[in-house]
Amino acid sequence: MNSPGFRSSLRDLQPLDTRSFAKSASLWLVWGSVLLAWVVSLLSWRLWTPAPNVLLLVLAFWCLYEPRRVNLFTAFLFGLLMDVHDAAPLGGQALLYGLTTYGVVLLSKRLQRFNAVVQALHLLPVFVVPGAVYGLISSWLAGQWIGWSWLWAALFTVALWPIAYILLHYLPNRMHDDIETGAA
Repeated sequence: MNSPGFRSSLRDLQPLDTRSFAKSASLWLVWGSVLLAWVVSLLSWRLWTPAPNVLLLVLAFWCLYEPRRVNLFTAFLFGLLMDVHDAAPLGGQALLYGLTTYGVVLLSKRLQRFNAVVQALHLLPVFVVPGAVYGLISSWLAGQWIGWSWLWAALFTVALWPIAYILLHYLPNRMHDDIETGAA
């Protein structure tokens, strides 16, 4: 069946998608970025009502790319910590963080096939719907409508997704490649 000039070998076979074989991120990078985002989220700039939720963004990113290290329990725990810090009803932000990261986990196979901008478009309902649930529960508990600041916060958070992708995924891999090739 083979022509005399044609030689096939298993060495010639290449996977269609090599991204699934990429090295996992450093433990220091993952937890360092989560802890840094948590500290940044404790600062007073969050008093601006439509401020993006940086901690939720970083947790969602790592739930997508490192689900063995950062998972739903991690997001729920950091949500509880943020509830305690904000003196908010216990479990509100934990619910927000848990629902958002659950949505990211559900879409993880699909999201990993796209670039950061298309991922952000897919993640728009993943950030907006839990934000709406949190906004409605907060309004019900407050006895009055809290406004649309939750929607602006979710939109700003989604708009930061490509920047988070570059900072957490592309730059560390690029620096690692430069170190391996010796072009520092």
